[in-house]
Amino acid sequence: MIAGILKEPTGENRVSLLPEQAVVLIKKNVQLRIEQQAGVNAFADDAVYESASVVVQTRDKVLEISDIILSIHNLSEDEIKRLKKGTLLVGIFQPLYNRGLMDAYAAAGLTVFSIDMLPRTTRAQSMDVLSSQANIAGYKAVLLAANLFSRYMPMFITAAGSIAPAKVLVLGAGVAGLQAVATARRLGAVVEVFDTRPAVKEEVMSLGAKFIEVEGAADASKAGGYAVEQSADYKQKQEQKIGEVISRSDIVITTAQIHGRQAPVLINRQMLESMRKGSVIIDIAAATGGNTAVTKDNETVLFNGVSIVGISNLPSAMPADASKLYGKNLLNFLSLILDKDGNIVLNFDDDLVKGTCICHDGQIVNEHYKSMLK
Repeated sequence: MIAGILKEPTGENRVSLLPEQAVVLIKKNVQLRIEQQAGVNAFADDAVYESASVVVQTRDKVLEISDIILSIHNLSEDEIKRLKKGTLLVGIFQPLYNRGLMDAYAAAGLTVFSIDMLPRTTRAQSMDVLSSQANIAGYKAVLLAANLFSRYMPMFITAAGSIAPAKVLVLGAGVAGLQAVATARRLGAVVEVFDTRPAVKEEVMSLGAKFIEVEGAADASKAGGYAVEQSADYKQKQEQKIGEVISRSDIVITTAQIHGRQAPVLINRQMLESMRKGSVIIDIAAATGGNTAVTKDNETVLFNGVSIVGISNLPSAMPADASKLYGKNLLNFLSLILDKDGNIVLNFDDDLVKGTCICHDGQIVNEHYKSMLK
């Protein structure tokens, strides 16, 4: 059985498996092929892969001979047609936002596992790519904001006068948000946090931040760890509360997303106008529309003196550790679909295998994905 590792598109510095992780599959009798220069941006060049017994080949050759393709992003429709029927693909394919490609995968007779669709259960934690990469995003977002901010983060008392600590607002207390809180606190900022889920209040406060409460949130306990759509009445109260806090904030980190939908706009133009010039917003939710009214993905927008940075792929800015964590998640998932001898064994009675499989035998098979199409 041959597994192929692809080089990611321009702008993506991560790689699916680092050389030391490739060894784990090789010990299971899996032959590994990797596209030329696939790991170079993650500081793993071809020679290091070759020393780990990974064969370096052209992209065309890897696509042609592989039984399993390991990647992070989607393939092009042209590349999909060139794969052998029955080839397995494993990656972060965001099926809810790439429906045309999912149809193309199915039509080509491919079996596709999108591990960003992994059910968020205790058993799945070791293969939860969304969490491992969001952790990096939250950390990097604060460092980026601190670099762009024209003032200190911590409080300073000097002979020349005192400097007040920066006031940081974090919207969303998921993995990225909590890491942003922890990082901002380490840098000496005063941090406030908003989240629609009251259950995260204790975690926020344990990190030394203040939790902003808004009553009347919809119950998210059955949403598998994701945020849910809120009522119009709640949104109105939410807008008022965020408006009060944001006017005194120097840095805002926004992370709020709703699975399979556009990110909620939590910061309107009026709120932006209330912020002090020189303030910075890092919008991690930019890929799905963003949490501000003016966010543009992969762009920095200057609005009334406030910098709004739309950046949805912060893990790519830390490619070595991001690749290491992604690769570990991937190996843990592959242990569900490969036996000890490296043979493909698909057990669709396993909720993790079933939950991540988007298409198989020419059909779209993922029930959650199909329900979101209605």
